[in-house]
Amino acid sequence: MTTVLRQASLIAAKDTRIFFRDRFALIFSFLFPLLFVVGFSLALGDVGPSDDDFIFFVSTQEERGISRQIIESLTSAEDSSVVYLEYDDAARRTEDGEIDGFTLFPGDFTERLFGDPPASIEIALGGASPGERAAIRGFADSIAGQLGQIGTTMAVIAEVGGPEALGRADPASMAAGPGLVELEAEQVGGIEPVPATNFTLPAYLTMFVFFAAAMSAEAIARERQNHTLERLMSNGTRRESVIVGKFLTSIYRGFMQLAFLWVVGIFAFNIDLGATAPAVILVSLLMALASSCFGVMLAAIVKTHNAAVSAGVLLSMTFAPLGGCWWPLFITPQWMQSLGKLTPHGWANTAFNKLMLFGAEFGDVLPEMGMLALFAAAFMAVALWRFRLSI
Repeated sequence: MTTVLRQASLIAAKDTRIFFRDRFALIFSFLFPLLFVVGFSLALGDVGPSDDDFIFFVSTQEERGISRQIIESLTSAEDSSVVYLEYDDAARRTEDGEIDGFTLFPGDFTERLFGDPPASIEIALGGASPGERAAIRGFADSIAGQLGQIGTTMAVIAEVGGPEALGRADPASMAAGPGLVELEAEQVGGIEPVPATNFTLPAYLTMFVFFAAAMSAEAIARERQNHTLERLMSNGTRRESVIVGKFLTSIYRGFMQLAFLWVVGIFAFNIDLGATAPAVILVSLLMALASSCFGVMLAAIVKTHNAAVSAGVLLSMTFAPLGGCWWPLFITPQWMQSLGKLTPHGWANTAFNKLMLFGAEFGDVLPEMGMLALFAAAFMAVALWRFRLSI
């Protein structure tokens, strides 16, 4: 083991020196990702939530009744965020995805308002997000709660004053009166949009770390084709030393890419690493580990220099969009999100998005970390099985 590590370290040191002498390799590994981050960040601008008001849509199936008066009081309020729609129009717009959903007063609402069983308020939901669904449900619950207070008041009137007093009370005016059925909105804190660099930097970092690792297979294939690896063997270098040495070369470069781009991102673009910065760092290291194993595996599978170049470019340009490097996976259809899980890029970008866009904590990305480690182990297993030193 000591001999293998010593020989692997010498091979990695030699390849790293060659890498630093190659200007194109340096530009490709460090400058290209930065240019992509700057360009696409300027194009995208800020992303994420904003302080726009949420619009609540209401409808009723009653021709006349208390529901009409409730809706009138809600929609006529100053700075109201409630919009009335006819039932057929609301149902169509929800089905077509034009609105997220609406609150509905059924046709027997007034008749059953103070009866037994009591009246109900319904909600119709379309393709709303979980947060939007919660808002619509909360809106309906607020109305139902205030109507419950009216029912309690009417019951007290009947208990204290008898049926005559209840007859003199006007349920319609009570339901529509100010302060009983109304929508209150409270600002609990500013919502700052997320800088686009919080998505673009980790996404293109993932893309170019894997791209560089895939292209390292070309150098290994070239050394195999010109018999450099065979000459190493004739000088006593072990096969395992060559594999580990090439792996160390790739992971050194990956770690340097990570360090450079994260430092630039933090100090030049004011990137927010989220609530758990150590988790972002660990995901980055696991991603670099998986990419290095991927590069060695690719070198073990291909036979010639040209095949390595073609395979490296093809796989890199396929995995990048599928894995969410060109666009966030969470905005894509479900079938594409499922395809993204077939790539290490998809797991890495999902973890970065959770941590840097949605405020996830360390435990929330443990599945993604585990899958990156699993990809690395699988890639290295194939590399050890298929790696050869001659054509």
